[in-house]
Amino acid sequence: MVRSLSRSILRLSAVLILIPGSPSLAVAAEELLTSELIFPLETWHNHGSCIVECPNGDLLACWFHGSGERRSDDVVILGARKRRGTDRWSAPFLMADVPDFPDTNCCMIIDQQQRLWLLWPTILANTWESALMHYRISTDYMKPEGPPEWDICQLLLARPGNDFQERVAEKVDAYLASQEIPETLQPLAEQWKRHVLEQAGDKLTRRLGWFTRAHPLLLNDDTLIVGLYSDGFSFSLAAITRDGGETWQFSEPIVGGGNIQPSFAVGRDGRIVAYMRDNGPPPKRIMVSESRDQGMTWSTVYDHPQLPNPGSGLELAALADGDWICIYNDTEQGRHSLAVSLSSDEGATWTVTRHLERTESGKGSFHYPSIVQGRDGTLHATWSYFVPTTDGERKSIKYVHFTKDWITASDSDRHGADGS
Repeated sequence: MVRSLSRSILRLSAVLILIPGSPSLAVAAEELLTSELIFPLETWHNHGSCIVECPNGDLLACWFHGSGERRSDDVVILGARKRRGTDRWSAPFLMADVPDFPDTNCCMIIDQQQRLWLLWPTILANTWESALMHYRISTDYMKPEGPPEWDICQLLLARPGNDFQERVAEKVDAYLASQEIPETLQPLAEQWKRHVLEQAGDKLTRRLGWFTRAHPLLLNDDTLIVGLYSDGFSFSLAAITRDGGETWQFSEPIVGGGNIQPSFAVGRDGRIVAYMRDNGPPPKRIMVSESRDQGMTWSTVYDHPQLPNPGSGLELAALADGDWICIYNDTEQGRHSLAVSLSSDEGATWTVTRHLERTESGKGSFHYPSIVQGRDGTLHATWSYFVPTTDGERKSIKYVHFTKDWITASDSDRHGADGS
């Protein structure tokens, strides 16, 4: 089994920042960035990680591991723990496995009762459209070694409303009306509309194939919002529980031109904003929608004017001080550049960006990031780390611990997490 051996550390401290208008004055800003691979690079496929901080300060990460993805029946969900005060991750352990079926795209969250949730899809027929969602809940997950003990193991059966086809039709029309579609592409848009509506009219198709990617969103009233998406529909929706998973509601569809893998943040006015991967045609941008009723209805999807997306997962989060953070591949093509950006106006503009990874295209792939803010205000992130070697591509999950000061400390010198 894979082990945690490889790590690299970069500490930057006492960086002098000149105060505008006072060239003779300077202050020391504490920076921190440490990075390590959770386990050594290997040929096995390791992808789709998620990280949480436990109430005792331990970190817990999960990801899927196997010889491939949906077409490989040996894929399982693994996890690893970094105990508070230690300098390395544990050996990986098994978090979930439906034998002889691929288990993929896992995510986690700790609710207000301090219970750990693990959510993931099992792929029934080696196609994303055959995904079936599971979730597990644990109250015994802060042990020194090994996996959590699971108290609850359930299916999350998607059941969009009986008016799903009508709602999809309304959303498709609204989205197409918001776009400037050249006359030459009008037939393609109509073909897409017919295809989506035909799928929405089939009960099995609209109930199967929904699955997770990013952290769920926990609201102050214990409402848990799980972002789901379908590769069959190539759009998203939200699964919502207000009673700890006893019952579920499903939002109206969040329909755009290939908006999948939603990640959420809550504004000061209570609105929920979803940032989504762009799985559609160029121009490639992070796609956005908003809800003002706790995730039940959503605005027309639009492209963020600032944030590119090459068709890769991302995460959005609101920080304790009110700023928002986004971790994403900041290109329209390729996953060789991984950035973290800050917004002080809840996503209207993103004024500070720093790169966690950046190399030439073809020399590495750093993608599907997960990010969480710890109780001490520092930031913890993981992502899929794929690099070419003389013996072929090798893969791991990378972990980085950094501060907000590390992001803002330098506008000109954008060093990555490996110091490059």
